[in-house]
Amino acid sequence: MTTSQLDVVTGAFSYSGASISRELLARGHSVRTLTGHPDRAPAGTPIEARPLDFADRAGLTRSLEGAHTLYNTYWVRFPHGQLTHDIAVANARILFDAAVAAGVQRIVHVSIMHPSLSSADSYYRGKAEVEQALAQTGISHAIARPSVLFGGSGVLINNIAWLLRRLPVFAMGGGGDYKLRPIHVDDLASLLVSLGEHTDNVTVDACGPQSLAFRDIVTTIKEAIGSRTLIVSVPGALIPVLAAGLNLALRDTLLTAGEYRAMAAGLADTDAPATGTTVLTDWIREQGPDLGRHYANELDLHFRMAGARA
Repeated sequence: MTTSQLDVVTGAFSYSGASISRELLARGHSVRTLTGHPDRAPAGTPIEARPLDFADRAGLTRSLEGAHTLYNTYWVRFPHGQLTHDIAVANARILFDAAVAAGVQRIVHVSIMHPSLSSADSYYRGKAEVEQALAQTGISHAIARPSVLFGGSGVLINNIAWLLRRLPVFAMGGGGDYKLRPIHVDDLASLLVSLGEHTDNVTVDACGPQSLAFRDIVTTIKEAIGSRTLIVSVPGALIPVLAAGLNLALRDTLLTAGEYRAMAAGLADTDAPATGTTVLTDWIREQGPDLGRHYANELDLHFRMAGARA
């Protein structure tokens, strides 16, 4: 009797982690998750849940023992309370050290497009520091760099649709000419699990087949949901101010100033070959009747209810 390969996924009950876990299970792997809320494991799940407790290094090591591959999605989208990007980098180092101590053979890590150690933005600088820390472990590894995810319970497309269903005017900085190269979350999961099956050290941009101007994405959503909202262009400097107002009204962080600046600078786009096949505009048209019916509040999901994203 053969035993299936055991892999560990951070946040298997969250967004991208859930897709990765489904793909691993479909390929016959056993899955264990490290999560900040192991008590919230769905009833009947085949996934074994262990705590993602960075203060318990020995416990993390024990939870990683016997695993062939660690799929790491851990990060924080924006600083909240005492949790900063610098702390997230330190936590990632703790996790990688535990993987080394446990004898994990490969790490597949989810990063971001265009990370840079010299970036003035703590998000992009922190992502680059985590990549550097992973390389320093000496473990066989793969790094996938997506920009924007869609599909499943993804919030960006849904929340744009929610706004277009409710606001009389939707503002875009600089006309929305900056481009994005989104990838469907299931396409990302397939890529990651395929990367886990190799042994070479590799870094790849994770992107779908379309590079689209933000304006075209918004227009496609508007048409798909039958919105009558007026789409207007405003100076880019106004977008963080307008977003801050929406953040207060929604009691959420819909968009940060750093996220807007990164998109406007082209950091959500790439010329790399497509690694996913799902066409965003087709998906939006198919999902139109359901998009934006309910607002997805990230602060409720990741902090007020569950703590840091994991």
